[in-house]
Amino acid sequence: MGSGGSSGRGTRLASAEGPEGTEQRLEVRKGKVPEALWALRGVQKLYLSGAGLREVPAELGALRHLRTLALDGNELMEVPEALCQLPRLAHLYLGRNGLQWLPAAFARLQSLRCLWLEGNFFAHFPRALLRLPELRSLQLGDNRLARLPAGLPGLGSLRGLWLYGNRFTEFPPALLLMGQLRVLDLDRNRIAAFPDLSALTNLCLLSYDHNPVQQPPTVADATRLVGEGAQEFMEERQQRLQSLQNPEEEEEEEGEEQEEGATEVPPVVPEDGCPLLEEEEEEEEEGDFVALPGSPGEM
Repeated sequence: MGSGGSSGRGTRLASAEGPEGTEQRLEVRKGKVPEALWALRGVQKLYLSGAGLREVPAELGALRHLRTLALDGNELMEVPEALCQLPRLAHLYLGRNGLQWLPAAFARLQSLRCLWLEGNFFAHFPRALLRLPELRSLQLGDNRLARLPAGLPGLGSLRGLWLYGNRFTEFPPALLLMGQLRVLDLDRNRIAAFPDLSALTNLCLLSYDHNPVQQPPTVADATRLVGEGAQEFMEERQQRLQSLQNPEEEEEEEGEEQEEGATEVPPVVPEDGCPLLEEEEEEEEEGDFVALPGSPGEM
């Protein structure tokens, strides 16, 4: 994640980007962030991926303009208090650390839109997330979750939810009330049966692969499926939708024969899928939903 990289044994490169897109790289030695970083003015993006960090200095809280922070691939066992003091933070990457919980102060991140927590040790859904109304993309793959809270539908802005590689044995009921979801990934769980999901009409992509299901879930006609039997299911669905259009085509052809100069109007066939993860706000710099599971939107 991010543009940091290795620069010799025990040394990593941190990358900081200012308001005009100027990038500055600093060496992180033995898991210690250089003091020069905190002297930089107006930092908006900070990449400290894979830097061997076990803690983050309190000075992080002084980066009040920070919008993107990458701390994935480190050795953090808890979220530092300083991180919860960043009022403009919109994109946060904390994947592949040793996190088991989030502090209540995490709910202060009211500008947060994109959060990646994959590859940690969450056994319970972090309650602080339920108080983040702007959250649109939530990555919780490869954790230890077995259920979701009943209050999850309160996250009305959430569009993408990745829950692959967890411990769900049944489809979480709260998801049935989340009609705004566009991407839902439940790959690599233990779900033996899916309920009827056809009411989730905004759902563009559902991944159910590597679950012990006997047949593809029932979904809306525009939903693309990824899993065992999905290809055959979608081909049959497309043929059915095509056949439903044929009577309309025949009526149009008859009308053209009876009316001279009539203009043919091609039938609208529902496509197998819909615009995936379309960004609704023009002013948003990074697309929260450009990425698929395991590939954060900002590389």
